[in-house]
Amino acid sequence: MKNEAIIPDLYQWTRDPERIQAYSLRKEELYREILKADGIEPLPGVGAFLKTLNDAGIPCVVGSSSHRLNIEICLELFGFSGYFQGIVSSEDVDKGKPDPDVFLKAARRAGMPPERCVVFEDAPVGIEAGLRGGMKVVGVATTHGAETLRGAHRVVKRLDELTVKDLEALWKKAGTTEGTAP
Repeated sequence: MKNEAIIPDLYQWTRDPERIQAYSLRKEELYREILKADGIEPLPGVGAFLKTLNDAGIPCVVGSSSHRLNIEICLELFGFSGYFQGIVSSEDVDKGKPDPDVFLKAARRAGMPPERCVVFEDAPVGIEAGLRGGMKVVGVATTHGAETLRGAHRVVKRLDELTVKDLEALWKKAGTTEGTAP
C-alpha cells in the first residue's frame, strides 16, 4: 500500500495532504539511511530464482508500492539491478494496491499482456491487485503466513522452490499454452 493510504488510514497520524506528503518523504528517507548504515540481505532463494528467470530469457519488472529510490538502493545492495527490465513504483501510479495499476504498468513495461504475467506477492492486498489485474499470482509466505495468502494460484516459502516449468504450468491450467515467458 502507498504511504498516502497507510499514514492516514493505518497509522492515523494525519489526514492533512501536506503533512501526509512530508511524513511520507521523511519515512522513506529514514528507511534509506537505515539501509545504507545497516545493509539488508535478500530473502533466501531470491538470487537463484532471478538467475533462473534471466537464464531462461524471462523478462522481470519490479512492481512495488515502495518509493523508487528505496527499490533502486535494495537492488543495488543485492546486486540484482541487471535482472530487471524496469521498475514501476509508488510514484508511477495514482492508486496503490489492491488497485492493479502498478502491476498493469509493470506488464506493459515488460511488453507482456497481463494474462501472461506472474505476480510474486507477500501480502493479501498485493495478491488482490494481481488477481484484479488478470495475472497469475504466487504468494510468498515471508511477511505473512501461507494461510493468509488466499487467492494466490500457488504459495511458496522461497522463490527458488519454483522452476520455469512451474510457471508454465500456471498458464496451462488456464488453458494458455503459447510460449513460456511470463
